[in-house]
This record gives sequence, C-alpha cells and structure tokens, in this order.
Amino acid sequence: MLKHRLLHPEISAILGRAGHHARVLIADGNYPASTTLGPNATLVSLNLAPGLVTVSQVLETLLTAIPVDEVNTMGIPEDDPYAQKGDPPVWNDYRRIIAAAGMSVPMVPISKWDFYEAVASRDHVLTIQTADQALWANVLLTIGCRV
Repeated sequence: MLKHRLLHPEISAILGRAGHHARVLIADGNYPASTTLGPNATLVSLNLAPGLVTVSQVLETLLTAIPVDEVNTMGIPEDDPYAQKGDPPVWNDYRRIIAAAGMSVPMVPISKWDFYEAVASRDHVLTIQTADQALWANVLLTIGCRV
C-alpha cells in the first residue's frame, strides 16, 4: 500500500522509472500535449470534463510522491493575445502548494517558446494533460534526488 497520495498506476510506473533530471509536464486544458511530447515521453490524459482535474490538484498530489529540483511555468510574451498584466492568479496557488509541501524551490518562468523546447527534450518523461481552464497554468517539474 502506498503512503503518498498518488494512486494512478500508469503515472506511478513512469515516475518510478524516472531519474534525476527527468521532466514532468502538468499541462492545462489548452496545451497542445499530443504534438509536443519529447521522444521519451508518455501522455496521460486526466481531462475528464472542463475543470476536472486541475493542474493544482495534480501538482499537489505529485509533490507527495517525488522530489523536485526545479519548478518552471510558461513565461508570457508581452505580445501574446492571451497575455495579462502580472502573474496569472493560478501561480499563487502553485506557490502555496509548493510551500505546503515543505519545499523551498522557487517557481521560475521560462519563455513560452523555450518552454516548448524544454518539454520536447529527451529528459521529458511524462505529460499529464488536465482539463484546467486557467490560462498559463502549465507547470514543468524537474525531478530531484532522494536524500
């Protein structure tokens, strides 16, 4: 019986095989997950209905199961038609979740196009597609080491 909150068998298996520096994308409902997978990545769809499940729910669950060295969000280009002033509200939820998990890892935005490149890398092992409707809700985790 697992002690952490992650119960999904496929996600657990992928994370169990992943090592240090492996990347996991938790994608919002707008992210083009099927066309941006890295060569070693698996896509797991958890997009049951609009808003079910959210990136925040998946992030909170994953942080009970894996060590994380880096947390990256997708940076927002000023000229993007969906750009907004300041950080997206959902980013504050992520900061709260990270702190509640006892982590002191900063959340660092990566420019939109560099984010896509980071996801397309050979280190990308898993994309979890959610149905989150929040804009700019994508989170890229880099797995750390057990200490």
